[in-house]
Amino acid sequence: MAMTPTEAALFEAAGPHARRRILVGTVVTSLLFVALVVWLIMRLDANGQFDPMYWDLFANINIWKFLGAGFIGTARAALSSGVIALVGGLVLMFGRISGIAPVRWLATAVIEFVRGTPTLLFIYFFFLVPSQFGIHISTYWMVVIPVSFYASAVLAEVYRAGVQAVPAGQKEAAISVGMSRWQSYRLIILPQMFRIIVPTMVTQLVVVVKDTTFGYVVTYPEMMQNAKVIVANSTSMLPVYLVVAVIYILVNYAISRFARWLSSRSDVKILAT
Repeated sequence: MAMTPTEAALFEAAGPHARRRILVGTVVTSLLFVALVVWLIMRLDANGQFDPMYWDLFANINIWKFLGAGFIGTARAALSSGVIALVGGLVLMFGRISGIAPVRWLATAVIEFVRGTPTLLFIYFFFLVPSQFGIHISTYWMVVIPVSFYASAVLAEVYRAGVQAVPAGQKEAAISVGMSRWQSYRLIILPQMFRIIVPTMVTQLVVVVKDTTFGYVVTYPEMMQNAKVIVANSTSMLPVYLVVAVIYILVNYAISRFARWLSSRSDVKILAT
């Protein structure tokens, strides 16, 4: 596969010895992975996990409808969390780069605290604490608020990295023609920032989708919760969780490939946070 201009600038082309080592490493790793998969299949088969009695439930259309309803629940929570995080991250980013020290300190503290705290703890908080004060939140918002809260903190750093990636000369040129700070951001910096970070923003949706699986804690009807219901009413634990895992892998792989496609189209490297 040919390197993009960005990759060509960052990495030297591998020489013959390096290519040989890469090939050997790839072949050995692939063989070890195949051997591991074969060993797992043999162990599962020895324990009767491929017996048709465990897989017959997938011939029932109602099982697929139930899983489909869970998939829709996952998609609703993930999309809502993603949209809220896009705005919340922008607010936190502006707070972190603010020229007002207390605002900057507060935004920085919020970002670092949220990024360092597991999403599951926030879900437990919204599940247990508001009810103590007579505030009743639906299970949908018990998932969406914590997930979007965490994603906002992550995206705030992605936005900040995008702003820092815009050449300083662009900002100086805006000031030199008499633009205010807000005008320079609105007309010059933000449009370029979004072009830089779009692939990374899409990649963060993978994290959001995975975080929605914590919805089982509050019995929100997402895919993992519906899978638990199916398992509780059958003896097919491994097949059900295996099928659900494959669905999650395919969805997240599609999102990752879309992000890579956007990255190659714009020749922008996906930013790490």
